[in-house]
Amino acid sequence: MNPHWVSFCSNRRKLAQVPPELDVEITSVPGSGEDKRHYHINYEHLGPLTDLGGYPVTISPRNNKYTIDLDSKYPGQKIEIKTFKEFVSVKIIGATEESFGNAVGITGDFKTGNTYARDGSTVLNDFNELGMEWQVLPSDGKLFHEMARPQFPELCYLPEDPRGDRARRLAESDISEEAAEKACANLKDELDRKDCVYDILATQDMDMVGAY
Repeated sequence: MNPHWVSFCSNRRKLAQVPPELDVEITSVPGSGEDKRHYHINYEHLGPLTDLGGYPVTISPRNNKYTIDLDSKYPGQKIEIKTFKEFVSVKIIGATEESFGNAVGITGDFKTGNTYARDGSTVLNDFNELGMEWQVLPSDGKLFHEMARPQFPELCYLPEDPRGDRARRLAESDISEEAAEKACANLKDELDRKDCVYDILATQDMDMVGAY
């Protein structure tokens, strides 16, 4: 799995936080290749999900997008959780300092964009190092319904070196980089286009453009 996320300063591959009110409930939405609802609320499969932390939740007709509407307290803001095949994306729309200014963790500092270690003071600029630092630990509690590898003390799997095995496999793949770039060309955001190309080449699935 190759997750993509965007920090407050638009750097890729950093998780985004949510307002503290949402911490009172735990929701997990796994990726799925089917247009069926697959989620757990407080570890209950397909439990009642009309709101999350008091904010209304709507589910799209295809069951592939869950929208948390923060408008009652943070006008114009919402969180979208979208699934596509086995991929899951989280997008925060309209984030402000009022709603996310005190967010801590792998997402970094809202004002400066600095990303910190768990001690809250050591600045980490290497995203691989940052990801390793924030790997879920047993002391963090159970955050996911299913426990899949890797689990600490086994370390997270690092992205492949584009100069190494991935480059060799791309050279042997059926879908060319040019074809992937053409499939993603209509995406307006440059970073989305780059991630789209990466995902198509990594999965060898032209349909991955649909995730964007």
